[in-house]
Amino acid sequence: MPTTGKPLSALKRHNVKTTGADGRRMMFAHGFGCDQTMWRFVAPSFEANFGVVTFDYVGAGGSDKSAYDSDRYASLAGYVSDVVEIGRELDLRDAVFVGHSASAMIGALAAIREPDMFSDLVMVCPSPRYVDDPDTGYRGGFSQGDIDNLIRSLEENPLAWSASMAPAIMGTPKDPMLGAELTESFCRLDPRIASDFAMAIFNADNRADLPNVTARTLILQCRQDILAEVSVGEYVRDMVPDSSLVVLDATGHCPHLSAPEQVVAAMRGFL
Repeated sequence: MPTTGKPLSALKRHNVKTTGADGRRMMFAHGFGCDQTMWRFVAPSFEANFGVVTFDYVGAGGSDKSAYDSDRYASLAGYVSDVVEIGRELDLRDAVFVGHSASAMIGALAAIREPDMFSDLVMVCPSPRYVDDPDTGYRGGFSQGDIDNLIRSLEENPLAWSASMAPAIMGTPKDPMLGAELTESFCRLDPRIASDFAMAIFNADNRADLPNVTARTLILQCRQDILAEVSVGEYVRDMVPDSSLVVLDATGHCPHLSAPEQVVAAMRGFL
């Protein structure tokens, strides 16, 4: 539970960093097991034209880990509230939100809640639901049993889970250093926070929220990704009213690390 006393501002709590130009802002939000440093190959490319905002979710990077509250973060709603609180303290208007993986859906929900705050979304490897839904024909890529086993293995041995899952998620066997970096990032997570975040992510179902996104949206998907297949990106494109999909010539779930030039080029074409 969080400590008592006067809470830190959202900017301090989430180790918010602001760089770049005056004017319109662009917020970058990291995914599970990562922190704001994962944007180091992409975010600086926009500093000449945007005010760039990066931050760490509670439990990650330089955030105030004492602020972690398992009730607040039992679902993605707690993370959405964090994004909105940061946006309010920065007085964001018509900003661009760039979210990786789980943060793609967090950004979509934040834009629905505060449509004046974010006018454009960039979703990097999004998935609105990881579990298949046979009743509707939706394919998320995993059965409920798969997800239960994944979370159980994370809870039982987080270090072994990180060592096996991170390289597979990164999906760059020809560049093992990236897989090693993600493994180290996963291992730095508090096991309890990691388990809670994983449950919030992998048991979420945000399909019904997608048609409510009014922000102009770019979806970036990799041609091969064990967590989010191209068909998932196509589903998001079909459900979000004003959206487009770019399939990157890249593998894995973290193209902002493995193929940053493609990510930057796609974003510039969109913006």
